[in-house]
Amino acid sequence: MLALALQNLLSPMVLFFVLGVAAALARSDLSVPDQVAKLLALYLLMSIGFRGGVEVAHQGVDATMLATIAAGIALSFATPFLAYLILRTTSRLDPVNAAAVAAHYGSISAVTFVAVTGMLGQLGIAWDGWMVAVAAAMETPAIVAALLIARGRTDGAGAEAGESRAALLREVAFNGSIVILIGAFAIGAATGERGATLLKPFLVDAFPGVLCLFLLDMGLVAGRGLAQGRRHLSVPVGAFAIVMPLIGGTVAGALAHAIGLSLGSTAVLITLAASASYIAVPAAMRLALPQANPAVALTLSLGITFPFNLLVGIPLYIALAGRIAA
Repeated sequence: MLALALQNLLSPMVLFFVLGVAAALARSDLSVPDQVAKLLALYLLMSIGFRGGVEVAHQGVDATMLATIAAGIALSFATPFLAYLILRTTSRLDPVNAAAVAAHYGSISAVTFVAVTGMLGQLGIAWDGWMVAVAAAMETPAIVAALLIARGRTDGAGAEAGESRAALLREVAFNGSIVILIGAFAIGAATGERGATLLKPFLVDAFPGVLCLFLLDMGLVAGRGLAQGRRHLSVPVGAFAIVMPLIGGTVAGALAHAIGLSLGSTAVLITLAASASYIAVPAAMRLALPQANPAVALTLSLGITFPFNLLVGIPLYIALAGRIAA
């Protein structure tokens, strides 16, 4: 585990993230234009999705894939209830903010997914391409769970509430990260090895460099968020942002062992369960729970959990997967 942690810490991807955090905390004027950052994210998700589709075209759909998708959906739906209980028991967060934070920890971080697959590639550890479908399936159940938790505490009623729910469903179903992941996955599955050969220079060879630039931007965002959101933190709430990923990852590890996943896919499932959304869920919470303060959830998910997972968590999850899948 220590060797994995050291290798991860000294990888170019992580060091560029650290550079971004340091620059933000030092109030440097270093920045990545918003449109460039969006393009980088689009590329990374397209590359991951496409390669996953190619892998499915090569291997086909089997019972293990379906069982893993079902496990991912169950994890995403159940985790917010546990997270909400922990927050309400250990902190002074009100029910609505606790429900919003819980939704972030039930859903997944696509960037953390990209980071763990990049780390596995560096280590030469194979993972099943259809884990892309698992990641996509874990995006939305947590939002539904958060709405169930907070039901009766929103202000909307009647037709207005119905319109809000319809807008939320559309926001979730057509969220950009889901559309590009599923769309690229479908294109990869349709074109198979022929498409993979054609796009290899663009979607495979350029991937590490684009990931470094993207993580530099994420470091800048995380550093600024941490500097601005510290006032929303208490010790119990800050501790939750580290403890909750460990709990989610442990449960996912048990499920991966029961399903019989490979080492790489076990590491990916653990990491997905240990990650926290800071893109799709915040957008949905703006519609679903407008009373919630977005700074609280974003400070936890982006300012604490994401750096923890990138610097410490991923090596830990890969080491745990090695024990489980051995």
